[in-house]
Amino acid sequence: MNIRIGFGFDVHQLAAGEDFWLGGILVPHVKGAVGHSDADVLIHTICDAILGAADLRDIGFHFPDTDAKYKGIDSKILLKDVMAIVREHGFELGNIDATIALQKPKVNPYVPEMKKVLADVMNVSVGQLSIKATTTEKLSFVGREEGVSAYAVALLQKLR
Repeated sequence: MNIRIGFGFDVHQLAAGEDFWLGGILVPHVKGAVGHSDADVLIHTICDAILGAADLRDIGFHFPDTDAKYKGIDSKILLKDVMAIVREHGFELGNIDATIALQKPKVNPYVPEMKKVLADVMNVSVGQLSIKATTTEKLSFVGREEGVSAYAVALLQKLR
C-alpha cells in the first residue's frame, strides 16, 4: 500500500463584525476571520494537507480567490470537493492531525463538534481526525488577536 503524507498551513486576519467559522462550525466571538470564502482556516489547512499528500497542488489552485463563484462559499463544500478529487485519484484518508493557533476564544470546547461535522463532510470516522488548539502566549499576530493560523498533516493511502 502506498502511503503519502501532506502538510497544510493557513492564516487569516481576524476583524470585528465578521462571522468566525472554524472547523465547519460557527464559533461565537467578537471577531471573525476575513477571507474570500467563509475564511475557515482549519478547513483550508486540512484541504492543503490532503491535496499535498496526493501531489495535487493546493486549495488556491482548485478554488482560486479570483473566481467569483467562490466568494463567501462555505468551506465545507470545498473540503467535500477535495475529498472527491483525491478519491478520484485512488486515495483514501488515513488520518488528519491539525493544530489551531488562536489566543481567543478558547477552542477546546468546540473540538468534538468540529470533529463530527468534518468527519461527516469527509465521509470518514471521527477517530481519523485529531484537532488540537494552542495559544502563542500573546506573541505575534495570533497573540495580539489580529489573526488565526492552523497547521495540519494528512496521511493518505493509495488504494488503486
